[in-house]
Amino acid sequence: MAMAASPGPAGVGGAGAMPGSGPSSFGFDSGLEIKTRSVEQTLLPLVSQITTLINHKDNTKKSDKTLQAIQRVGQAVNLAVGRFVKVGEAIANENWDLKEEITIACIEAKQAGETIAALTDVSAPNHPESGGQITIFTDKTGVIKAARLLLSSVTKVLLLADRVVIKQIITSRNKDLKDEKKKAKMAAARAVLEKCTMMLLTASKTCLRHPNCESAHKNKEGVFDRMKVALDKVIEIVTDCKPNGETAGAATSIFTGIKEFKMNIEALRENLYFQSKENLSATLEAVLERTEDFTDSAYTSHEHRERILDLSAHARAELQQLASVWLQAQSKRTKSIAEELELSILKISHGLNELKKELHSTATQLAADLLKYHADHVVLKALKLTGVEGNLEGLAECACKFSEQKEQLVETCRLLRHVSGTEPLEITCIHAEETFQVTGQQIISAAETLTLHPSSKIAKENLDVFCEAWESQISDMSTLLREINDVFEGRRGEKYGYLSLPKPMKNNANLKSLKPEKSDSEEKAKIAKLGLKLGLLTSDANCEIEKWENQENEIVRYGRNMSRTAYSLYLFTRGEGPLKTSQDLIHQLEVFAEEGLKVASSAQAFSKQLKDDDKLMLLLEINKLIPLCHQLQTITKTPVQNQGLLKVDKCITKTRSMMAILVQLLSLCFKLLKKLQMENNRWVSVMNKDSVDGKT
Repeated sequence: MAMAASPGPAGVGGAGAMPGSGPSSFGFDSGLEIKTRSVEQTLLPLVSQITTLINHKDNTKKSDKTLQAIQRVGQAVNLAVGRFVKVGEAIANENWDLKEEITIACIEAKQAGETIAALTDVSAPNHPESGGQITIFTDKTGVIKAARLLLSSVTKVLLLADRVVIKQIITSRNKDLKDEKKKAKMAAARAVLEKCTMMLLTASKTCLRHPNCESAHKNKEGVFDRMKVALDKVIEIVTDCKPNGETAGAATSIFTGIKEFKMNIEALRENLYFQSKENLSATLEAVLERTEDFTDSAYTSHEHRERILDLSAHARAELQQLASVWLQAQSKRTKSIAEELELSILKISHGLNELKKELHSTATQLAADLLKYHADHVVLKALKLTGVEGNLEGLAECACKFSEQKEQLVETCRLLRHVSGTEPLEITCIHAEETFQVTGQQIISAAETLTLHPSSKIAKENLDVFCEAWESQISDMSTLLREINDVFEGRRGEKYGYLSLPKPMKNNANLKSLKPEKSDSEEKAKIAKLGLKLGLLTSDANCEIEKWENQENEIVRYGRNMSRTAYSLYLFTRGEGPLKTSQDLIHQLEVFAEEGLKVASSAQAFSKQLKDDDKLMLLLEINKLIPLCHQLQTITKTPVQNQGLLKVDKCITKTRSMMAILVQLLSLCFKLLKKLQMENNRWVSVMNKDSVDGKT
């Protein structure tokens, strides 16, 4: 916005102003507009000082006190400009694309500041009436021009500096989005802000409709607080700073702790003095201490609790045995001691793996049972009903049950975080925990408002909005649970990306939006069945991909892309994931077909290294994939206006056939590559032997 003139000292008009300028005008010779409020606030102190100079009274008699005051103001302006110019020059030196513009503006500001200092130099020996020196009293127009130039140039520098900051933010954002951990944090913050937008609207309308209702105000303030926290997280990510009070160990999960501990003990193979016994003991105890989240939980079964305690005790005993052998190895260094040390390392690693399995089983089984138990949202529906009926006693009973459900979900998310296996999924677990905690409290306050005002339409709408957010989070948690299981079983990893990252809305209308004319349950069941087979094939493909030593091999890379895309299509059939519309589906199918052709091309290039029989076998598989890719591309090129002709079941069937071929192709390429490597190694050995025999 353009800076508005303000009365009093904030304007440079007044006595002695340039012709055509009003008493409170604030114009610039350059015609430059001040675009931001931050720039306006930065200029106000400087404007005030210059206004003091321009608005001085033209009294014939001037006391020494007045003269000294004017001179001090002029010098202060010049000094302030000098400091400002130094900062501007430093910014210019670090930003070559804006250096010339900033430098010119800094030179103008410096000249204007020096002019103002010279015109306000009214020391007694050079009094204007006697010495003939040009000062503010004899050339007020000159000081106004200098002031205009100064403010214009300062504004230019500030606006250019703003461009630098914006560029840094954009650069930081682009860099951050390559970091999976930061991407997950940003997704969580974005989801909060997007969901809270609708919540804030209905909560605010409820407050306006019922201004004296305490629960309504509590509900609205809860939304404000959540949005503030989310905005703070965005700032932390963009500026790359840590939140207040964050410590390095606070966010470490059990699985992360076990991974670090195993790395430390395995390092003893190379360096017996890499760690001390005390450090290893402390690291293990820190890990086992966190298992108390499981053993102390009221929702952990007796069998799981006893098993976790036994495995923890076993890990401590194995560490003691390792420490004993380790000390012997440091002094004796015999082959038998080295073998005993290796055995101890393997034993404790195996024990910790068993502990990981037990913790994973405990957390995921609890989550699965809980999601199944609350799938029909009975308590939530009862809460809504008591609100509409105005039943305060019923509200208290339902709120108690709902609070218990909320605590179960919060604690389950806390346990899932320990076994999530990757940082992005850890962050998603934390987001889910916070969402259940906050949204659960907000639902109760919204229900209380409706119970007090049962005929209020806006209060009912408000409760519905918060309940939808709750149901959406339950759906997201189901996806999160599947991905945690996939990671644990080796089907997925960070390189595949995550579809459980928080989303702004539920996607259960996917199939409806694509085929509104056939939304019956039989059609959905058919598509879901096809999708399930597709999901299983993505797991098979990922298992084949993991066998390859060179994960950057083109066949592997394009095959992974196909698997990742197929997984998103599988989620679409379940009404989940990032795909929401028919256009989203078409785009994913186009990508899938393109990646399929790339796999075929890479496999063809590989076939040229093979013998005739092997080459023929591989080309047969390739020739099965290529036609399917072209057929799928033909389907996706259906004109937008005729998208109703696009059959979901046909697309999924085609995709499933391509994935089945991909699994076979990956397996065959892997076997042929190993065979080729063995033959090459044998040939090299023969050549070396012949060379040796020749010398002999």
